[in-house]
Amino acid sequence: MMELNADIGEGCDDASLMPYLARVSIACGGHVGDAASMATALRLAAGQGVAVGAHPSYPDRDQFGRRALTASEAEIAAWVTQQIEALAEQAARLGLRLGHVKPHGALYNVAARDAGVARAIARAVAALDPSLALVGLAGSQLIAAGQAAGLAVLNEAFADRRYQPNGRLVSRETPDALIVDPAAAAEQARLLAQGGSVATLGGGAVRIHADTICLHSDTPGALNIARAVHAALNRG
Repeated sequence: MMELNADIGEGCDDASLMPYLARVSIACGGHVGDAASMATALRLAAGQGVAVGAHPSYPDRDQFGRRALTASEAEIAAWVTQQIEALAEQAARLGLRLGHVKPHGALYNVAARDAGVARAIARAVAALDPSLALVGLAGSQLIAAGQAAGLAVLNEAFADRRYQPNGRLVSRETPDALIVDPAAAAEQARLLAQGGSVATLGGGAVRIHADTICLHSDTPGALNIARAVHAALNRG
């Protein structure tokens, strides 16, 4: 069965989503989060047997990591390393190990198309812990960079986001970029899990190869979406 993941530790109701998830990516100080929030998220996931990973971002709390920052590959690698280490430290105190890294927000989207940014992230992860999997937008530069760095990769697709014809996500600034209807999100997840094509915003369709499907805890009606998507994935 296709796994469902979510990004947590961002100030939303994570506990209610946890029964529907197989994997979570935890905010680790770049866009939000501190030692206390990381520990809380780790305990919550561990209590439900959910795999945990790091969710590093541009260090930009004012814009919640959703603004791209100009930076060198070395700076990006340092930011990513620092944030993963912060979460890994909290995990170690609880007897837990991280299993993956998934960039957040603008860093995720820039890495999907920019080979240099993708390379910086992948090399930082590989240097820190080559057993970590790298999660990125399906078919993106980040996936290619992860493979080149010798990392296991997970091609990610989204139940609650609209796609462009090129397989990239529609910007959150665009009207109807979010899928807030649980039935529509569940149908998109079902198609993704079966390897089918999903509708693009404005018409057309695109085929996405997915290893894991994400939903966002801050999408309106996230709990109802999680229930519907989980049910659809379990039905196959």
